[in-house]
This record gives sequence, structure tokens and C-alpha cells, in this order.
Amino acid sequence: MKKRVLGKSNLEVSAIGFGCMGLNFSYGHSLGKAESVTLIRQAVERGENFFDTAEVYGPYTNEEIVGEALKPVREQVVIATKFGFNIENGKMAGMNSRPAQIRAVAEASLKRLGIEVIDLFYQHRVDPNVPIEDVAGAVKELIAEGKVRHFGLSEPAAATVRRAHAVQPVTALQNEYSLWTRGPESNGIFEACEELGIGLVAYSPLGKGFLTGAMSADTKLGENDFRKLLPRFTPEAMEKNQALIDLLKRIAGDRKVTPAQIALAWILAQKPWIVPIPGTTRLARFEENIAAADLELTTGDLGAIKRALSDIAVEGERYPAHLMATIGR
Repeated sequence: MKKRVLGKSNLEVSAIGFGCMGLNFSYGHSLGKAESVTLIRQAVERGENFFDTAEVYGPYTNEEIVGEALKPVREQVVIATKFGFNIENGKMAGMNSRPAQIRAVAEASLKRLGIEVIDLFYQHRVDPNVPIEDVAGAVKELIAEGKVRHFGLSEPAAATVRRAHAVQPVTALQNEYSLWTRGPESNGIFEACEELGIGLVAYSPLGKGFLTGAMSADTKLGENDFRKLLPRFTPEAMEKNQALIDLLKRIAGDRKVTPAQIALAWILAQKPWIVPIPGTTRLARFEENIAAADLELTTGDLGAIKRALSDIAVEGERYPAHLMATIGR
């Protein structure tokens, strides 16, 4: 597996990471614990070293799975987890990034993961009620104590990144970024990463499954699948967004690869400090994903994609209004 360094930090990770959320959370289907542990260990055997989880996935159970799976190879891997949501009765109930809460989450995550230090600790969403300087200061203390190695932010505004970075250097930003979600290119996030030497970890790089080409307007989502809440996953939106899939399939066919591999290779071609973290519950799909790290798109490929994207209008917001309000703060 090829490696990349996140920004100017010394944090070297697999060029394509593993987003662990979907193993047992959000997509309406899940693996059992034993199956999940097996899949993660198979990923390690194939060169994967970057695993992303969070306390809210489950909640809590995803961290336990990741911790058990990676215990035998702890020194070989990078584990990222997150704080920032208030959890009540097993559900997210608003934000909570008060310093005392950050410390409590860190301690609990360390125990669930069975590790002595969190490699990368993200604020999951910016809490409007807590100054980002206080958040960065709390993580700075945890770093000084040896409980955390690197500080990250997920879906912040560029101005927030700069304020946080002035207190505690930010190693990585985790933002949604893909062929159909390109906000970081235009909202100042790319510029902040370049200026401050910060890596970008791209979540949902395959458009929550849509960019694999395996979905259509006829796809029926399960009742527990959170995509049912997303405007882009209405049948009408998926039908209109089929133009993007048609583009990927044409290019993939020419290169004798899959649409997912084209989508991931496109992300890797944008900046050397971007690392996508697709998730999966299948070993074959994982192997397909990581093979994209060896797929180099030509100047012609990239130009064709750029021209085609300029003519394709993505239908639907990526989140409903109440969730869109939590990003870019």
C-alpha cells in the first residue's frame, strides 16, 4: 500500500484509509462483531494502516470493534476517533465540546479502543457554544499528557481552522469530498490546508455508495439506512445524478477499472496531502478500493472529467437542512 503524509505533520498513513463507521452503523446493514474484526484484520494484512472510527458510531460499539481488531498490530496502525457530540440514551443529542467533556471522551475512547494514546483526535463537528480556542487548548493538554498525538477538525470553516491552529497545530481536516461534493475546493479549506500544512481526510469519497455505480433511482434503501434522510438519495435526485455515473462508467470502461476506482483515483490526483477513507463490509470491495492507489489518471482523463463535471449539476443537498447547519462553522 502506498503511503501519504498528512500535511506537514509526521503522520504517515495509507494512501487510502478505512472508514469503519459502516461496519455496524448508519447504512441499514451491518456485520457482526466477529465478521468486522476479521475484515479489519484482513485489511491490515493487505497493507492498510489507517482506521477511522468515532464514539457516536453505535454509539461506542464501533470503537470496541476497532480496538479488538487492531490490538495485535497496535504499533503498526494509525487510529483516528472523534469527540464533540452529546450522547443521551444511546443517541446524539446536540453538541458538547466543553473541555471537561473532551477529556472524558478521550479517556472513554482510550478504554474502548484498548490503547494508551489516540493517534488522531478530531472534533466531530464545531460546537457553536464553545470557543474553538478552548477546544484546541483542551486537546493540547491531552497531547502534552501523552494521551493524544494529533489534533483534527471535521467540517469546520476555514476561519475556524486558523483560530484552532494558532493554539494547537491541526494535523488533519476531515471533510466530505468527492466528485459530487467539492466544497473544500471553493470554501477556503484547500487554501487553509496549503497555507498551514494540514492534510485533508476525505470521508464519503464514493458518495455514500452512489459513485460506485451500483445504485439507481430504483434502489430501495432499508428503513434504518440514514441515506433515506438525504436529499441526494431520493429517486428523483438519483435519476438526475445518473449523468455523473455515466461519466464514471465511460472512463472506467476505457481504463478497464471500476467507477469506484476512478472516483478514488481522481481524489488522490487533486492534492498529495489528501487521503480518502471509503468504508465497506466486503473484502472484495476493500481490495477494489485500495487498488485505486495504484491507478494514475492521465492528463487526458483528468481533463475529460473536469470538462464533463462543468456540465453536470448535482441534484440535491448532501444533508437535510438541520445537518447542513452543523457544517462550515
